Amino acid sequence: MLPSFIVIGILIVASQYVFLKGSFYKDLGLGRIGDTAVLDNYIRFFTDPFYLRTLWITIKTSALAAFFTLLLGFPVAYLIARMRSRWSMLLLAGIVVATFVTIVIKVFGLIIIFAADGWVNKMLLGLHIVDRPYTIIGNQVGVVVGLMHFTLGFGVLLLYSVIQTIPRSLEEAAQIHGASRFRMHLRVLLPLSLPGITVGSLMIFNMCMGAFTSAALLGGGRVFTLPVLIQRTVMMEVKYSMAGTLSAILLITVLLINLLSVFLLRRFRTARLVVT
Repeated sequence: MLPSFIVIGILIVASQYVFLKGSFYKDLGLGRIGDTAVLDNYIRFFTDPFYLRTLWITIKTSALAAFFTLLLGFPVAYLIARMRSRWSMLLLAGIVVATFVTIVIKVFGLIIIFAADGWVNKMLLGLHIVDRPYTIIGNQVGVVVGLMHFTLGFGVLLLYSVIQTIPRSLEEAAQIHGASRFRMHLRVLLPLSLPGITVGSLMIFNMCMGAFTSAALLGGGRVFTLPVLIQRTVMMEVKYSMAGTLSAILLITVLLINLLSVFLLRRFRTARLVVT
């Protein structure tokens, strides 16, 4: 695996180096950049409310998508992991196949389902839950739903592998000693799966932070995340230096959030061991 690792590493480092280097030069227009290193792009980013709002929207939508993906995916993963029939493998195979469906098809499927004459709006209108058809296009809710649709299968597979490592006998022992199913999940299953859940949430969060298709199609030009803004800066405004700045800030933000999460998890585990 060493040759493949070296090639992939060179490609990743080279691309990131180009973006990071270009972010320190000023745009001169028509795709041209200056030859003197300056911090104008970074100063503009952190002093412009539009860019700061875009960064906040990116973090918020990614965090919400990761949270709800784990919230919905954990019961499914637990059910499949604890099933004793052949249906478990069939359900798992179905989830694996679903993950191979391209995100463009998934997003257009959501658009059809949530269309004004789609079955979701027909049901909501029929139950008098809403007064008019609800749309997921052009708002942050739609972007979160699209990101969840993109990562849910991956989240279920990841949580399934985590739950599989927890012996069933521990759950049975807790219930034999009088713990309810809810208390067993809260005091036994959740703490044992917490490291896997943390890693899974960070991986899903990272995927959502860099996701472009869901935000571009479901955002409808009204919800700007950093990947969408980077594409617009490169393709429409032809400002390569500013696009490099946005890419660098996106990369640094993801790294900082991951490092902070790992640090807080270690502190939490250390404090829990001391209390115990």
